[in-house]
Amino acid sequence: MPKLYLVRHGRAAAGWDSDPDPGLDETGLAQAEALAESMGALGPLGVAVSPMRRTRETAAPLAARWRTEPRVEPRVSEIVSPVQDLGARGEWLRRIAGQTWAEQDETLRAWRGALLDALLELDRDTVVVTHFIAINAVVGHALGDDRVVHFRPDHCSVTVVRGDGARLILEERGVEARTRVL
Repeated sequence: MPKLYLVRHGRAAAGWDSDPDPGLDETGLAQAEALAESMGALGPLGVAVSPMRRTRETAAPLAARWRTEPRVEPRVSEIVSPVQDLGARGEWLRRIAGQTWAEQDETLRAWRGALLDALLELDRDTVVVTHFIAINAVVGHALGDDRVVHFRPDHCSVTVVRGDGARLILEERGVEARTRVL
């Protein structure tokens, strides 16, 4: 059963409701370096990232340390927003955060299913740099709890799950955010 280290990306230079694909700010870059330092002795492991800039920048120091190229996996990307307007996107995300997956439309349930499939397909220990809602979707699946949000993983926190090809088992939740996320 491979061990999967789900890492929330470092602090972004802009919010989800003000930039569709921000990179990391100075704090986020420092968090990524600290992540590489703290996880370095575990590897080299596989590294998968979402296509989003902030996940690729978070993984870069760890990948450099392990001399590996992260695999871009679109299925571990940010939740699919039906709203194009950035300000309205933030309002939409805050609304669904208090709901369940059963209350979401088919597009969002399909996004969640694809995310879970991507993780279940991994056959070796892997660091997966992903996003707040994605990590929550995995934790909910592992716990059999349909809520969209279960906890508030901090930037560069590490949530550990094991996959057996059919299910994901939660071993450890990452550190909770000290600041308000949603």
